[in-house]
Amino acid sequence: MKYKAHPWHGISAGKKAPELVTCFIEVVPGDEMKYEVDKESGYLMIDRPNKFSNILPALYGFIPQTYSAEACANYCMKQSGLSNIEGDGDPIDIVVLTDRKVPHGDLLLEAIPVGGFRMIDGGEADDKIVAVLKGDSTYGDIQEMSDLPEKLIKRIKHYFLTYKEHPDTLGKQAPKVEITQEYGQEEAFEVITAGQKDYLTHYGQKEMA
Repeated sequence: MKYKAHPWHGISAGKKAPELVTCFIEVVPGDEMKYEVDKESGYLMIDRPNKFSNILPALYGFIPQTYSAEACANYCMKQSGLSNIEGDGDPIDIVVLTDRKVPHGDLLLEAIPVGGFRMIDGGEADDKIVAVLKGDSTYGDIQEMSDLPEKLIKRIKHYFLTYKEHPDTLGKQAPKVEITQEYGQEEAFEVITAGQKDYLTHYGQKEMA
């Protein structure tokens, strides 16, 4: 490959996906900015400053060559019983747990999905897959969301229910964000597979790094 691979389109989710996925990490605990990959260039850009003190206690990024569109929306509606849900038009988000400090984002890692949150943001399916870093000394052997500490799950859930709020919008009407369900490993695999299907439908098979 002549040029640096685009982290969304030019990198594979891995040959063992969805059981073991390659992830691109954008944000690490302690970041005072919310970073996000620019879809056109592939470079990290500042999405917005974090204006509250709540911190996601995990690495945060996405699974390459996934996309939330029709298949993800249909699976969300099937599992939640809701209607009129659309995909959010982004790659599938993933939270990766590790006991080691990672100083910065803009990196790749391998992770084992163990579950997730069925999150709906303004009527759009915006699942958050929860995974553990492959080989991690604390979390690496965990296979199910239910095996994670309950307080840790509550912290992650609280972050996603509040991370778009900031002092300037307090008291104002904001898009409704809700987590309708927590699910285990098998459903996480289904969401990732649906995201891969949507990606192929909308982008086709891409060259992989």
